[in-house]
Amino acid sequence: MEYRRLGKTGLKVSEISLGSWLTYGGYVEEQNAAASIDKAYDLGINFFDTANVYMRGEAEIVVGKALKKYARDSFVLATKVFWPMGDGPNDRGLSRKHVIEQCHASLKRLNTDYVDIYYCHRFDAETPLDETLRAIDDLVRQGKILYVGVSEWTAEQISEAVHLADKKLLDRIVVNQPQYSMLQRYIEKEVLPVSEKHGIGQVVWSPLAQGVLTGKYKKGEKAPAGSRGAQEKYSSLSGFLSDENLDKVELLKGVAQENDLSLANLALAWILRQSNVASALVGASRPEQVEENVKASGVKLSAETLATIEDILR
Repeated sequence: MEYRRLGKTGLKVSEISLGSWLTYGGYVEEQNAAASIDKAYDLGINFFDTANVYMRGEAEIVVGKALKKYARDSFVLATKVFWPMGDGPNDRGLSRKHVIEQCHASLKRLNTDYVDIYYCHRFDAETPLDETLRAIDDLVRQGKILYVGVSEWTAEQISEAVHLADKKLLDRIVVNQPQYSMLQRYIEKEVLPVSEKHGIGQVVWSPLAQGVLTGKYKKGEKAPAGSRGAQEKYSSLSGFLSDENLDKVELLKGVAQENDLSLANLALAWILRQSNVASALVGASRPEQVEENVKASGVKLSAETLATIEDILR
């Protein structure tokens, strides 16, 4: 496993990190979740990601329990705040009340005194930005979070937050968690340039397009039994399953074979070609999937291979 600095901070994270979205506390049994986390740790992954909203706190409990056996200073732990955690009017968003209360609730579920990274899971247009940044800054000063992050904020929102933090001498955003893959590249136009300008690193989610870039889904065929594509509740996957995308996947398989890589490892190595990307966040329901994904760390794709991939994606 190779490690990268998170933006311009001194924090180093593994190029491949393990997340718990759609998995832990949900359809993956706790035993398999714990086994996947153990395998990740053994293979050098030091970065684990969750969120309060994942299964309404259950994912945090599973992750916290699995990591408890390891020295706290040996791994980087991230969680998030924004989405509804109840039915009340203050049970969502980025108000001071919700941010502070949910941070304390997350720490309790994770069974830890602090999280390394605390993400604002989305931008909250209903709360003044300085209220959110001040609440986060207070948590940093209290030692309950070490680094500030955002997820799926626009380039304009990131810039505004950075300038406001500088003006008011508040702790700065140092990491952004956007969706990014061969099939979802929106961050390249504005988010990446703005992030590089301000020293903000990327930890990207869904780098395998929710499994489409593993090659398991084929044009004209039913989704494999037991896969996310076969379950109606994962409707967010349908956007990746167009005939156009599946045609691209078939062509990418050939490129992967030419480079003696699995399609998944080609897709992850392609993500990691970006110097501003600190880590690619993968999910795993079995330890074997973790073993496969970590092989992408350290893989360097040639300029010729990258050009071929670009032609296919275009």
